[in-house]
Amino acid sequence: MSTQHAENTESPEPVAPTLTKQSHSCIRLEKGGRTLVIDPGGFSERDAAIGAEAILVTHEHPDHFDEERLRAGLEADPAAEIWTLRSVAERLGAAFPGRVHTVGNGDTFSAAGFDIEVHGELHAVIHPDIPRVTNIGFLVDGQVFHPGDALTVPGRAVDTLLLPVMAPWNKISEVIDYVREVKPRRAIDIHDALLTDLARPIYDRQIGELGGSDHGRMAPGDSTAL
Repeated sequence: MSTQHAENTESPEPVAPTLTKQSHSCIRLEKGGRTLVIDPGGFSERDAAIGAEAILVTHEHPDHFDEERLRAGLEADPAAEIWTLRSVAERLGAAFPGRVHTVGNGDTFSAAGFDIEVHGELHAVIHPDIPRVTNIGFLVDGQVFHPGDALTVPGRAVDTLLLPVMAPWNKISEVIDYVREVKPRRAIDIHDALLTDLARPIYDRQIGELGGSDHGRMAPGDSTAL
């Protein structure tokens, strides 16, 4: 008597992407063994861009754009590429021909297995006497929105909003109203290197109670499934 074994022809369940918080405004997204990093700036870890297949940079300010960190990432992996706005691309394009791509508001592209939409054009106002630089935000896989240094509303539903919680250009009432306008399922703090431990509970309580969305804070190195 023979025994037959039926083959399992079902496709494996897709692995959920993972978001890892790095210092300040830098985050790492991983899916299917591929890695995308956003804003490995001067306040983030020195190896923040290493191991990334794709690197996205929102604007030219040094806490978001650090040339040394980007060069380290591109040199570590000859296939790694950068997507960013013109002001950053012009500083790296000549050294890495064909690997630095200029994008702007309304553009879409795929990188490291993620689908990206670009939203926004200008950095938030720091002071009327300080000229505004360009700034773009990245919506990744229609789930995660990183606005850079602006309170850009992407105009569509967002599951996870990366929330610039403390900066020279914002105040907590604006941060709370931004969460209310975007209406994400959850908001996770970024742009937080200048926020002291003494002040964090105040921000946590007020944003959590008034924002209308689940609000969380991650320490550098913490990860969450998307």
